Amino acid sequence: MRGWREELVALSLQGHGDGDDDRPEKPRRYGVTEMRSPDYSFRPAHLALQEILESIGPFVDGLKFSGGSHSLMGKELIREVTDLAHKHEMYVSTGDWAEHLLRRGPSSFKQYVEECKELGFDTIELNAGSLKLPEEAILRLVRLIKSSGLRAKPLFSVKFDSSDIPASGDRAFGAYIAPVKQSSERVEDVDLLIRRAERCLEAGADMIMIDADDVCQHTDSLRADIVAKIVGRLGLEKTMFETSNANTSEWFVKRYGPRVNLFADHSEVMNLERLRGFDTRRGSRPLLTSPFFLVRRPF
Repeated sequence: MRGWREELVALSLQGHGDGDDDRPEKPRRYGVTEMRSPDYSFRPAHLALQEILESIGPFVDGLKFSGGSHSLMGKELIREVTDLAHKHEMYVSTGDWAEHLLRRGPSSFKQYVEECKELGFDTIELNAGSLKLPEEAILRLVRLIKSSGLRAKPLFSVKFDSSDIPASGDRAFGAYIAPVKQSSERVEDVDLLIRRAERCLEAGADMIMIDADDVCQHTDSLRADIVAKIVGRLGLEKTMFETSNANTSEWFVKRYGPRVNLFADHSEVMNLERLRGFDTRRGSRPLLTSPFFLVRRPF
């Protein structure tokens, strides 16, 4: 007889609808949820991670070490965390820490890649903005990561003037209304971002992470045209967006369906899974009645 967790996992894999909206079981190529890691500096936090994954592991595809937290941890503890994630069929990403290694020279970065592989990391994230390297240099780093058997995920940031964001009172939820005056330089920057991301994909990058904090920090000021342009050029399966809050996650799922790849804090995972199971475009009922159902129910 299946337990309550197995029943909920089975429910979450049903009812998404037929056709293109279906979200497959893990490992997934789309509909991916990457989770920001808790603080691993001390072992009790690692034990807390184990409790978190026992509850939400079936709904999470990847675990990201944020803010270079792995640089403060011993190798043994890092390996325990990566092994725990793999046990739950999750890949593990380094987060955007590579730029700190490049200050020591290319040989240090190669050593970093080899060490990441030994410690059980699956993905190395490259913050293209923080690296401040020529495009060809970033492409060489992507190829180096791929030649080591790891996944490469370049991160690009979308930045623009606040004057380019329409006032919240002038727009409906999720709708885009063109500003009165828009900065042409920022539009060119988005095109450049897309072109650089396309070249990274051609060089072998597995996915592009978009840090669109300026775009997505508040759903009432979302630049839907920028998001649509990125998705249209790079493809939904090859793009992942960072979401800063539950409202932003809802905006993405409502606009692009459960297939959209999103990066969220671990505290938002259950709410995001509820949104993925709740087809907001069709008004379907959510599969999970509460975003905290799993963590609240007694063992």
